Amino acid sequence: MALGPVLPLSANADFITDSKLNLGFRTLYYNNDNRDNKTGPSKTQELAKGLKLDFQSGYTDGPVGFGLDALGLMGITLDSGKGRHVGSTMIPSDGDRAADEWSRLGLTFKMKASKTEVLVGTLAPKLPILVFNDGRLLQQAFQGAMVTSREFDGLTLVAGKLDKVTGRGSSDRTGLAVGGGREQSDNFSFAGVDYKLGSNLLLQYYHASLKDYYRQDFLGAVHVLPIGDTQKLKTDLRYFRSRAQGANASGQGGYQVAGYTENGDGKIDNDTWSATFTYTVNGHSFLGGYQKVSDNSAFVQPNQASLGGGVEAGGSSTYLYTDRLTSNFTRAGQATRYAQYAYDFAAMGIPGLNASVMYLDSDSIKTATGSDQREWERDLSLGYVMQSGPLKGLGFLWLNAKMHSEAVPNQDQNRLLVTYTLSLF
Repeated sequence: MALGPVLPLSANADFITDSKLNLGFRTLYYNNDNRDNKTGPSKTQELAKGLKLDFQSGYTDGPVGFGLDALGLMGITLDSGKGRHVGSTMIPSDGDRAADEWSRLGLTFKMKASKTEVLVGTLAPKLPILVFNDGRLLQQAFQGAMVTSREFDGLTLVAGKLDKVTGRGSSDRTGLAVGGGREQSDNFSFAGVDYKLGSNLLLQYYHASLKDYYRQDFLGAVHVLPIGDTQKLKTDLRYFRSRAQGANASGQGGYQVAGYTENGDGKIDNDTWSATFTYTVNGHSFLGGYQKVSDNSAFVQPNQASLGGGVEAGGSSTYLYTDRLTSNFTRAGQATRYAQYAYDFAAMGIPGLNASVMYLDSDSIKTATGSDQREWERDLSLGYVMQSGPLKGLGFLWLNAKMHSEAVPNQDQNRLLVTYTLSLF
C-alpha cells in the first residue's frame, strides 16, 4: 500500500492484480515412542494447529520489476503436558511445559529482470546442498539472499548467501551450524547449475560453504527412460564430497561435528554417494537403491540442533532418499539398501488417494563403541486429498515409522495430519 503513491498506475496494477494470498491450516498429532531411551525422554505426544498466511505479490511494470512477499506462521498448542513435552521437536518450551502459542513473520523483497530473479529476506531453499525442513507443524525458514537465472533454455543458475535460520518449532533466529556444532556460523554461501539435456536428462553441480565448518561439492544426474505409453524408468545418481574448513579443520572447540570421526577430533571428511532406480507403471511405483557414507565422518548439511536453543530450534532435511521419519542413515561408514512400493489409486478411479511402504536396512555404522553396527527403518504412508465439493483440497495423512538401531535408541513414531489451504485472492 505504501508503494502505491510512488508507482505508475500500470505498475501498481501488476503488483496488486498478480498477487496471491493463501491461508493454510495444518493440524498435527505427533507421537514418538522412545521406550528404551535410558538417558532422555521415553515418549513425546502432542497435538497442535498451525496457521500459514502466505502473500506473494506480483511485480511492478518495467524492465526491472519489484515485489514483496510475506509469510506469517503461528502455532497453537491443543494438547500437551509436562510428561509428554520433554524432548519435543514440534512445540517450543515455556519453562518445562509446552508454550500455548508461538508465531513469526518473514518478509522477502524480490526483483526480476528478464528471466533472472533476486530474493532477499526470508527464504525456503530446496536445493541439493540445502533443503528447508517442513516435517512438523511450522516450516523452517532461512534469512539471506538468493538469485536464480533462467536466461538460457535448459540452463538454471543459482547462487546465494544465508546467515540466519529459524527452526521449525521456534520463533527465534540463530546462526548456522552442523549436527554437534556448538558455535554459530553466519555465512552459508552456495552456487550451482542445473542443465537439462532434452526432456529426459538433468545434470547438476553445486558448491556450498559453511564458514568454519565445511565446504561441499555435489554432482547429480537424473534420467527418465519412457517405456511405451504407461511405463518409465527413472535413474537418480548423487554424489557429495564434504571437507573441513576454518575452525573445524584446525580442531577448535565448539566447531566439531557429532558422531564418529577418524581421529576423534570432530573433523569433517566425508564422501556420500547413492544410486536410486524407480519403475512406474499404471499407478504402481517400485523404487530401489543403495547409499554409502564414507568412514571418516558423518554426512553433513546445516543443522542447528546443538546450538543451545532447544531441540525445537533444530531439525533439518537432506537431499537424500534415506532422509526418513526417524533417521537419515548418514552416520560414518553407513551402507544402506532401500526399497519402496507406492500406489496412486487414481489408476483405480480414486484420485487423491495414495499409499506407500518403504524399508531401509543398513550396516557398517562406525561409532565410538563399534565399527559394524546395524540400523533399519520401516515407513508407512497413507494419504487422501478431497477432489471436489465445498471441502476440495482438504487433506488427511497418516505416517508411521518403526526404527531399530544399535547406534541410537529404537523408536516408534506416528504422525496424523489434516491440512487445508484457503485461497483468499
